[in-house]
Amino acid sequence: MSKFDEAMDKYRKTMSDLGVKHDDALLTKVAKGLGPSIYNVDSSLVSATDQAELDRVKANYLIKKLGLKDDASLDAAIKDVMAQMKDIRQKPRAVVYYLLAVKLGQSKFYA
Repeated sequence: MSKFDEAMDKYRKTMSDLGVKHDDALLTKVAKGLGPSIYNVDSSLVSATDQAELDRVKANYLIKKLGLKDDASLDAAIKDVMAQMKDIRQKPRAVVYYLLAVKLGQSKFYA
């Protein structure tokens, strides 16, 4: 099994733990879009308690990559996703990004 497949198995398990029925093709595209960062322990996770990290998610993913406008809805979406994942100690970046894309109606970005 490749490292990518191992990472995907972890992401699927996290989605299952959250009770989220997910689109596996979309989750795969989100993970591939993150490139080699998914293999580095530090960059593969999002820290919900680090405001600077959450600001980077907003700036680099939601605004820069997805092209969304900076407004309160982005902060609310991040807060909602972090609350949804509150019981998961290590929050995989691919899962966080997947949930944000779906929550903000941006799944089409990966079509």
